[in-house]
Amino acid sequence: MTGRAVALPAVRPLGALWRFSRPHTIVGTTVSIVALYLIAVDALPGLTFGGGLWDLWWVLVAGLAVNVYIVGINQLEDVDIDRVNKPFLPLAAGEMTTEYARAVVAVCGVLAVVLAVTQGVEETVAVLAGLAVGTAYSTPPLRLKRYPAAASLCISGVRAVVVNLGVYAHFSLALGPDDTISIPAAVWALTIVVLPFSFAIAILKDVPDAEGDRRFRIRTFTVRVGGAKVFHAGVAVLALTYVAMAVLGPLLIPEADAAVLVAGHLAALALLLRWASAVDPGDPAVFTRFYMRVWKLFFLEYALVAVACLAG
Repeated sequence: MTGRAVALPAVRPLGALWRFSRPHTIVGTTVSIVALYLIAVDALPGLTFGGGLWDLWWVLVAGLAVNVYIVGINQLEDVDIDRVNKPFLPLAAGEMTTEYARAVVAVCGVLAVVLAVTQGVEETVAVLAGLAVGTAYSTPPLRLKRYPAAASLCISGVRAVVVNLGVYAHFSLALGPDDTISIPAAVWALTIVVLPFSFAIAILKDVPDAEGDRRFRIRTFTVRVGGAKVFHAGVAVLALTYVAMAVLGPLLIPEADAAVLVAGHLAALALLLRWASAVDPGDPAVFTRFYMRVWKLFFLEYALVAVACLAG
């Protein structure tokens, strides 16, 4: 008697590569860079929407290459942890080989540096800083993700400072009327607001991963104090950020439309509280859905500030 063969699901290389890139971070990087470009269109004299699209394209390619490098090197270092916490990721699921993943990471790192060098000093500094922080976050001997405060600073620093100030400085020099860097109030405000936002993302992302992190001695805030406390802390930080932007946003960004800033941030706060009210920090699947919604609010923040500037 012969046994029946069991059909295994087909491996889809493009689908695996897409999941390896962590799509929510790809969307976040894309939205932030496009929003910064729109703010530049509003702030830089003589710049029209179509005037810098070619430059925007290459900044996007370089930024996305850095993004894939950072999330890719993290997955390469965390295969065993991901088999517990995120078994759907292609390396953990066996849909992608380690050699292929290393090749993708290497190509993205080299591509980002080559493109940055062709785009100027400020872009090169931003790209090198992003690559360095991403490497230090995931790989020995530093492996900063082991230390909650350092891990949060890594994510906040890249998202708030390197992306916002580095990318806008490039747009200012490359597309502005002269060779000076001028950072408008909208970009400073985004940098300030993205700091607590990135901190919240940094601590909330570990809540559904408590089991694997505990097993492999990654001492996240969740492992140290518990998922419920981290959840409440993250929501509190985001809520205070929205209240601050609703009240202070029109003062921080006088050129923006005040009604858009106030109404947009209050609406986002209402969404956050509604989503948070249905969350159980002890249910990894439910909490992961909430965490992905926090990323949507992150995308919205950039779009909101850019629209308010254009409307003003």
